[in-house]
Amino acid sequence: MNNIYDNLPSPCWLLEEEKLLKNLNVISEIKKESGAKVLLALKGYALWKSFPLIKPYLDGCCASGLHEAKLADETFSKEVHTYSPAFKEEEIDEIARISHHLVFNSPAQFRRFASQAKKINPKLSLGLRVNPEYSESPKEIYNPCGLYSRLGTTVQNMDDAILDDCDGLHFHALCEQGSDALENVLKNFEEKFADYIPKMKWINFGGGHHITREGYDTQKLIGLIREFTKRYDVEVYLEPGEAIGWQTGPLITTVLDIVHNGMDIAILDSSAEAHMPDTIIMPYRADVRHSGEAGEKAHTYRLAGNTCLAGDIMGDYSFDAPLQIGDKIIFEDQMHYTMVKATTFNGVKLPSIAIQRVDGTVDVVRNFGYEDFKQRLS
Repeated sequence: MNNIYDNLPSPCWLLEEEKLLKNLNVISEIKKESGAKVLLALKGYALWKSFPLIKPYLDGCCASGLHEAKLADETFSKEVHTYSPAFKEEEIDEIARISHHLVFNSPAQFRRFASQAKKINPKLSLGLRVNPEYSESPKEIYNPCGLYSRLGTTVQNMDDAILDDCDGLHFHALCEQGSDALENVLKNFEEKFADYIPKMKWINFGGGHHITREGYDTQKLIGLIREFTKRYDVEVYLEPGEAIGWQTGPLITTVLDIVHNGMDIAILDSSAEAHMPDTIIMPYRADVRHSGEAGEKAHTYRLAGNTCLAGDIMGDYSFDAPLQIGDKIIFEDQMHYTMVKATTFNGVKLPSIAIQRVDGTVDVVRNFGYEDFKQRLS
């Protein structure tokens, strides 16, 4: 086993800067060739100790409310675009003060807060999230255009009275998808909002663009953006989150015990429920280094978390050699949509956070302990 992992606390997220830079270079080329601006979606990736590396490649961050907006303002210090399904009266002034774009979810919220926000920040650009009522999202839980969706305004519910103060439209209809899916969403968006798009200064294509995944058709994306920009003379924004953090580092865990109940079960010092919730919510099977499907290799184990939740299970995996107490289990690709969703359920300690620099050195930038668990509860 690599000594890097042996010398880290466990469990631990490890960001690998070299892999992050590879993603950023892909996105930088798309920015250059398409003319689009690209924002980091903090809901998907918010490891702010890595922002000094990311900042030169991106135009800013998109936030989902006050706390993410403050994080973007304090640690990224470029454009801040803030959208929420519903803003609160007591937060709107501070959000407006630190944001560059403020996107409302409904005409009612626009009418309620637009004037107030502009008084606080006259340079603020206001927008409305719209629902193109079309998505190819692979899971309904992640489909923002599904039946009865609360996210975005349908064309039937548009209010022309806000147009004089509205600079842009925002849509989000993708979930880790390719440019073919974007092309189909754009057709529906343009068809439904044809009367509104030409009046806008900018259009935000939202997130879910799996730009850095192997096989993604970047040239098609560039072409779609160029054609759209030329057609409407608007500025285009993209908000990838997972594309930034895609395949940039693992979650490192340790086997604490092995029990047998019809099959061998390895109990880890981590938790699917607390540390990898998307494996349960999405759901999806996380890749484990040097493993295979159950029965594929000589020794099969159920990997399970160290909480009292019966369903705290990562899945069934097989290995060439028997697992031993103290062995490291490496869950691949755990930088995006993991630490942003992690909890201290059951008092389980949050994983430490480490960064492997380009020169190979490793810095542990954060350890968590009892006070992190205690202070969030009262």
